[in-house]
Amino acid sequence: MAIFETGDPSDQVQRRSRVAGWLMLAFTAAIIVGLSFFPAPYVIDNPGPTYDTLGSVSVGDEEMELILIVGEETFEATGSLLLTTVTRSGNPESLPGWFDVLQGWFDPTRTVIPVDVAYPPGISFEQNREAATIEMETSQQEAVAAALDYLGIAYTSRMVVSQAMEGGPSEGVLLPGDVIVSANGMAVDTVSVLRGIIADSGVVSPMTITVEREGSVVDVSVLPRMSEGQERVPMVGILVSGTYDFPVDVDIALDNVGGPSAGLMFALGIVEKLSPADITQGKVFAGTGTIDAQGSIGPIGGIRHKMHGALNDGATWFFAPADNCPDVVGHIPDGLQVIPVATLEEAMDGAGEHPRGRTRCRVCRFVGIPPASLFVD
Repeated sequence: MAIFETGDPSDQVQRRSRVAGWLMLAFTAAIIVGLSFFPAPYVIDNPGPTYDTLGSVSVGDEEMELILIVGEETFEATGSLLLTTVTRSGNPESLPGWFDVLQGWFDPTRTVIPVDVAYPPGISFEQNREAATIEMETSQQEAVAAALDYLGIAYTSRMVVSQAMEGGPSEGVLLPGDVIVSANGMAVDTVSVLRGIIADSGVVSPMTITVEREGSVVDVSVLPRMSEGQERVPMVGILVSGTYDFPVDVDIALDNVGGPSAGLMFALGIVEKLSPADITQGKVFAGTGTIDAQGSIGPIGGIRHKMHGALNDGATWFFAPADNCPDVVGHIPDGLQVIPVATLEEAMDGAGEHPRGRTRCRVCRFVGIPPASLFVD
């Protein structure tokens, strides 16, 4: 049985389709606008600004050298050594909107992280920020120690408790101002040594920590427990800073940047300033990595963002911790070449030799990464 229309329905159908389309568009726009106002349980990491450790920074209304060295002759460099940063959008007290999170998921230069991973429960935002500030201060001291050690300049050091974390294993046991002498009978003079002893001690049996407190030597017992977050390790819940007696006065001026990841670039900047040879030779290097007083370089987070930030600010060479090689391969921005390093000495060799054509990928071979995948001469 056939059904016949007396008129042509196409105009009416088109009008209805247009109305439906506009309604769907308006509905979608309303959803997008609505999502922008609803907080999402995530934070977003983005490429942050870079700072030339051989240059100057603005502190308030004053322009000053980022690294100022007094008590030793310094030398001018023709190149740059950029420390790189990550800018984080959002925190537990101010979460980003869903629209920003959706954008972050589709942007390869950004990373969306669950807020509980970025800020583990039990540690307030203020505690987290204070810890990052202390880590930065410690990183600066470790960088000075590593640079002077590389240059053969002697110094002495002590490890001082800055704070015992609330609810942590050391609360009420280790006190601010305690000078850590030894742990489990082994002498402690750097943060890295203390971390190693804690890791070896584990979380089954208490460890003995010997401290100097108000002129007396005291033994305390602390049972480490596993840390929160992505990388769980034994911890005693204290913030420790290295107190060094340096024969050279090194003042590092850098505000609003926290964490330990600038250590390598601080150390390189100090060595360059104290070295008569122009190591950078007019080139723009950038990089990242923790460093200890012995010059060992450790891995950091956010390296992909830092590579993009380095390229955006004119760097052509990037120092990456060797242990971050799996995070680097396949994510190097075009125009940037990466030098994997595990020690300050290797970084100095890379700055002085690699730009003239010597490929130094042997470090990454140990983690199964083909040298050619990192950079091409």
